[in-house]
Amino acid sequence: MKTTSLKDLANAETWVFDLDNTLYPAKTDLFSQVDVRIRDYVADFLSMEKDAAYKLQKEYFRDYGTTMRGLMTNHGLDPKPFLNYVHNIDVTPVSPSPNLGKALAKLPGRKIIYTNASTAHADRVMKRLGVDKHFSGVFDIADADYAPKPEPGPYNEMIERFDIDPKKAVMVEDIAKNLEPAAAMGMATVWVRTDTRWGNEDSDAPYVHHTIDDLAEWLSTLVG
Repeated sequence: MKTTSLKDLANAETWVFDLDNTLYPAKTDLFSQVDVRIRDYVADFLSMEKDAAYKLQKEYFRDYGTTMRGLMTNHGLDPKPFLNYVHNIDVTPVSPSPNLGKALAKLPGRKIIYTNASTAHADRVMKRLGVDKHFSGVFDIADADYAPKPEPGPYNEMIERFDIDPKKAVMVEDIAKNLEPAAAMGMATVWVRTDTRWGNEDSDAPYVHHTIDDLAEWLSTLVG
């Protein structure tokens, strides 16, 4: 699809959406709960003080893409109980979004979630937003064999699993660098601007085709 007009985007066969800070605004700050629970899990798992655990958590996030991946590589972490623990959060800070639901209902093509989180977490967030019925599938971190975005392998697996033609697909993400593999496959890309340092990294790269500030508002315009 490459960088095409809004009309062309609206006629895409498949839409691939990230979940957190994409379907809902980053200012909701849902991840702050996850951040604390990751720190606490690391502290307990490695018998560390919380300050030291938090430092290691961020080092692994930077070096491995997720803290979980760093723990798996260096400490033999079992990812399943880790994911269950860190995603056991209160999702009520996410406000239901009737406008997003209406826009997704009007948007042609399949809608799929691709997330570095778990399917259970994705289901809770989508239900809270009131948009779960609009999505035909979720590709989560377990489906990716725990390899986080933007490692290219899971993108290929997702394409095969859902029989996606990349040249007729769009990917929407809040972390700009996660769009690079999608663009390399031929997908059109949309970056949801945030004020996070990791989200903004490489946001001016040529593989970022469109930049938006609010997904619900932008989709409403797109289908309007």
